[in-house]
Amino acid sequence: MGCCSGRCTLIFFCTLQLVLGLERQVFDFLGYQWAPILANFLHIIMVILGLFGTIQYRPRYIVVYTVWAALWVAWNVFIICFYLDVGGLSKDSDLLTFNISAHHSWWSEHGPGCVRREIPQAPGVHTTESHSYITVMGCLMDYQYIEVMHSGAQILIALLGFVYACYVVSAITEEEDSFDFIGGFDPFPLYHVNEKPSHLLLKPMYLSP
Repeated sequence: MGCCSGRCTLIFFCTLQLVLGLERQVFDFLGYQWAPILANFLHIIMVILGLFGTIQYRPRYIVVYTVWAALWVAWNVFIICFYLDVGGLSKDSDLLTFNISAHHSWWSEHGPGCVRREIPQAPGVHTTESHSYITVMGCLMDYQYIEVMHSGAQILIALLGFVYACYVVSAITEEEDSFDFIGGFDPFPLYHVNEKPSHLLLKPMYLSP
């Protein structure tokens, strides 16, 4: 009963992680954040692997998910430090885009309440765009705190998934050990019938002419 309850809870957390991971992937694509895009892609694969292992009673897959959950926590701690400018990191750097482009978080321009101010191009200036971006005003919350909240939620769910994954692996392993103890995997059952082979006496028969 406990294993079933733990499995159901782990399935719930894996499903929640999958939904939040897809949501985060969409916004990282919109902001051209290539490093988080790769991390999110790996995260989605590992969560699907853990979900499959939980449903199909495959403890090895759940162990892989458990290891990834710990790495995912570490990655999100790094993201929090990046956006809060901790340890020499700077949210204004191009680290998350691999220095390929100068794009930043999608929330920096499209956060709740944000208003983008744009003006037409100056006469004589010819570019591929019809207007130039100036500034963002009126945001109810700075974009870095939105990113921190996203990462904080990911850390919380990953830690809960880690705990329940360890519990499910332990429960499944104990069930397999107990099943093996009573002979469930024994090719020779404990109770069997000893059959004695019957010996047929073959005697030569002579037919008289």
